[in-house]
Amino acid sequence: MSAQLRRGPAVGAASVITNDIGQVLLVRHGYGERNWELPGGGGEPGESAEETAIREAREEVGASLRIERLTGVYWEPDFVDGAGAHHFVFKARLSGTSPAPRVTDAKEITACDWFDPSALPSPMSDFTERRIADAFAAASAQVYVVGPRRWRR
Repeated sequence: MSAQLRRGPAVGAASVITNDIGQVLLVRHGYGERNWELPGGGGEPGESAEETAIREAREEVGASLRIERLTGVYWEPDFVDGAGAHHFVFKARLSGTSPAPRVTDAKEITACDWFDPSALPSPMSDFTERRIADAFAAASAQVYVVGPRRWRR
């Protein structure tokens, strides 16, 4: 094996965090499209997808999670100039000891709020809408292939 290893696809995780009245917690990015998104991000070395989802929620909104189930794995072949990425998505709730979600780094996340799944804010990608819908569906988790993102503004 050569001293230079080939880097594989990226791995990330996000959570569809719900409350007692069926709303979903979303964050608004302070960069790029400045879109509404699920709390989540890229995995770190030696970290499982579930650990990534929990860490990202803590970093982005200061919340502690209780993961309920895996709702889907999404393969995005065009991610980062064709390197590809696997996105793991979990349905979760705030743990009993979690503080209320809040913006923890205004450079990355400019807002966070709860939304009814039938009245999601804009801008938002079709990929985010799909992951939310899949999390609320009763179906078992599946592996999906996703294409380039389209934006609802």
